[in-house]
Amino acid sequence: MTIDTWDEIRTAFQVARLGTVSGAAEVLGVHHATVIRHIDALERRLGSKLFQRHARGYTPTEAGTELLKVAQTTEDQFNQLVSRIKGQGENVDGELVVTAVTGVSHILTPVFAAYQKTYPDVTIRFISDMRLFRLDYGEAHVAIRAGGAPQEPDNVVQPLIRLQMGLYAARSYVQTLGRPDGPTDFSRHRFVGPENRDHRAPFYRWLADHITPDRIVYRTSEPEAMEQAILNGLGIGFMRSWEARRNDNLVEIMPPIPDWDSPLWIVTHVDLHRTLKVQSFLAILKEQAQHWVCK
Repeated sequence: MTIDTWDEIRTAFQVARLGTVSGAAEVLGVHHATVIRHIDALERRLGSKLFQRHARGYTPTEAGTELLKVAQTTEDQFNQLVSRIKGQGENVDGELVVTAVTGVSHILTPVFAAYQKTYPDVTIRFISDMRLFRLDYGEAHVAIRAGGAPQEPDNVVQPLIRLQMGLYAARSYVQTLGRPDGPTDFSRHRFVGPENRDHRAPFYRWLADHITPDRIVYRTSEPEAMEQAILNGLGIGFMRSWEARRNDNLVEIMPPIPDWDSPLWIVTHVDLHRTLKVQSFLAILKEQAQHWVCK
């Protein structure tokens, strides 16, 4: 493959990352016409459309995503190689993309702060979503996932923590509707639950198995909205026990049980796992996790 082709691939990578021709042109230090010319030439060379053009910018097609998977991995590995050649292996810069399940930003944000304090040249992109990001497509460097251990063969999977979950209600709820005597008394109480009735979290599966749908009177897809609903007395619901026990306005309805534990996993792709950027982040993440109270 020629140098010109690598320039075109690099251009396509930046367009996909930023979503616009103008953004890619600014990062690459070229005219926007050069960006368009590179994209057109690469699509002709490959005989396939790499992007869907729309009013808001460019979105990779399936073929484009496949190409960008290689481009992301190559860029990270090339940057690592350059650092080693220059004898600057301790330098970590560029962009670090971390994805996680919703509801764990409170424990990850201090990690990001410590990481950027040590490596100020790194730009962090934190994406919180229930969607499983494709690490093999270069969608992220590190993923924090919940539930059973991920099984993708090209990923490196390491345990992080186990979040303990309990059932709690606001004191205002208990003062109004009383405290249930146990699961046999749940049929007369009100509950807060997830919008998705097939939620993968073990504690929400327990809720679906033990509480009839008509008693779940408030449903939401937002973890923060769920927590606020419980705190404001809309119903009984699951919260992280280590946080709930520090809140005097909450009453424990059922203490944590092992079946409700939500294990978190660190997932990285094998091609990027040993890069300096990823390893430096994992070191700080694991060090801080030793002091978390949520194990």
